[in-house]
Amino acid sequence: MRLNSKFYWRGVLTTAAFSLSLLVNTSSHAEDAGNLYNTTFDVNAGERYFERQCSRCHGFDAKGDEETGAPDLTGRLNRASTNVGIYNIIREGIPGTAMLAIGANLPEAQVWQLVAYIDSLSTDPANVNLPGSAQAGNSLFTGTGNCGDCHMVNGRGGRQGPDLSKVGERRDPEELLNDLLNPHEDVAPRWWTMRVVGSDGTLREGLRMNEDSFSLRIMDEDANLWSFSKSQIQSLERVEESTMPSYSQTLNDSEIDDLVAYLFSLRKEN
Repeated sequence: MRLNSKFYWRGVLTTAAFSLSLLVNTSSHAEDAGNLYNTTFDVNAGERYFERQCSRCHGFDAKGDEETGAPDLTGRLNRASTNVGIYNIIREGIPGTAMLAIGANLPEAQVWQLVAYIDSLSTDPANVNLPGSAQAGNSLFTGTGNCGDCHMVNGRGGRQGPDLSKVGERRDPEELLNDLLNPHEDVAPRWWTMRVVGSDGTLREGLRMNEDSFSLRIMDEDANLWSFSKSQIQSLERVEESTMPSYSQTLNDSEIDDLVAYLFSLRKEN
């Protein structure tokens, strides 16, 4: 029987269009599909892969590395606000950065498991009931606590400590409490104190701002910058502790709770 050419070619074109749609829908770039791999098993599988591959830059605790620029993944992610966004970054990387397309050859299920693990790291403030008052903590921060002398919040404050404008996205309440009570426990090299004796014999102390093979520049507590040629430095000491005091003796439990509540409230929308 002879085929009707009009219907034959319509069928061919329909089949071709359907095949093309399959190719488009199976692209490595996710559009709006949700994460179907979100069970406890999937989160644990994602964690194991993260420890093998991603922890090299982001750390085993996923809190990033200020020295290398790897971001903290435990709070709000600046480049991805959804699971789909995280998926696409893993698949495609971020051009112009050290974030490579590490998931380019991974099975789709494994990428989504990694997404599930990263998503599990964030703390939703709506689910956290804190005993302290953020308003009272704000007063402490800018007043008797003297926190603003060293820390900046939304462009106001000192530069002797980390900018806390979005610290609530990076640290959970338990970590913030530990920071206040045990500030020397885990100090990033960026915040070590440098004690330098220059060619004139004068001792200068401050935070390391820049350093290379030939020179060193520090900033003292008054925000003055001091530059040294390493060939003329008589002595150099790195104090691997925080300049921040412990509040365990200066604030009572209620005040510490208020300060934790305030710090945890500091987020991008503030």
